[in-house]
Amino acid sequence: MRFGAAVLRSSESRFAVEEVILNAGPADGEILVKIAGCGMCRTDLAVRRSAGRSPLPAVLGHEGAGVVVETGGPHTGLGNGDHVVLSFDSCGQCRNCMGAAPAYCDSFAALNLFGGRKENAARFTDAAGGELAPRWFGQSAFAEYALVPARNAIRADPSLPIELLGPLGCGFLTGAGAVFNSFAVGPGETIAVLGAGAVGLAAVMAATASGAVTVAVDRNPERLAIAERFGAIPLDASSTDLPGRIRQLTDGGAQYALDTTASARLINDALRALRPTGHLGLVARLRNALPLEPGALDRGRRISHICEGDAVPGLLIPRLIGLWQAGRFPFDELIRTYPLADINEAERDCDAGRVVKPVLLPWG
Repeated sequence: MRFGAAVLRSSESRFAVEEVILNAGPADGEILVKIAGCGMCRTDLAVRRSAGRSPLPAVLGHEGAGVVVETGGPHTGLGNGDHVVLSFDSCGQCRNCMGAAPAYCDSFAALNLFGGRKENAARFTDAAGGELAPRWFGQSAFAEYALVPARNAIRADPSLPIELLGPLGCGFLTGAGAVFNSFAVGPGETIAVLGAGAVGLAAVMAATASGAVTVAVDRNPERLAIAERFGAIPLDASSTDLPGRIRQLTDGGAQYALDTTASARLINDALRALRPTGHLGLVARLRNALPLEPGALDRGRRISHICEGDAVPGLLIPRLIGLWQAGRFPFDELIRTYPLADINEAERDCDAGRVVKPVLLPWG
């Protein structure tokens, strides 16, 4: 099967939309999905900084959504014509997967970031027969079609605009899941969200839906305006005595803080802004050592890393869709669509902060 896909051949090159070949259809437990739209996530773009850790050339993209066109084996639980949102890969068999923590799968890095399932390597090539890295996050959805494990696909109502739902599988899932799952934020509780990108704004929407008092911290006035529209108190990251301002706005200190920036300064500011027993969650990967200031974790304060919002995608994605339909999680306001052919423009706009969440339309 031949179809178009955006191939990244090296960390220095631009994406090139070219013909690729799928040399075999879905095996048992797999589905073939005609991609309607795929979000562009910072993790896709971070491949350029990964110093060869993620294999190239590859077709990236891991916020895909579309329509099932072929199933492999009798036990996928899905059928042709089903609309599905795709999420991250996991083995389904390790202790964490069986304990409803698939984001902490023993094989998460290998399956999603560093080569995927080795049996898929020869099944996906470029037009000349050159191997492309096996499925990125189980998807490789910057393409017209994606071959994915069926358990990574969550059925969606066919009346919904499936081309917009892909970002619910990673970026929006991560921010909202941190609020709903990792923190279990309740009405009247307080949370500071540092960084008003896609993940941070999803956290703001989820916190507002939870009835929390939310402070959004960023240096971009346009992003702060969006956060305010979604129910947060906006606060410029360059404010003098940022921890003091957050404590003032949260009646003595935030019970929760979510950092999406990986900035050591902001992380320490967030810790100082917590009330006793407060919890700081980190979702961005730290690229340097994190020096903590003396006393940062005194009085029951704690810090943890949160992967994929501690989510079971099959539970959280339908919840987010329901909130969206009720007008309480307006993620579609953050999306700008681009034809797949314009993927490099989408990347430039994302890097420049001109768009919160690009979504690529292979058929648009």
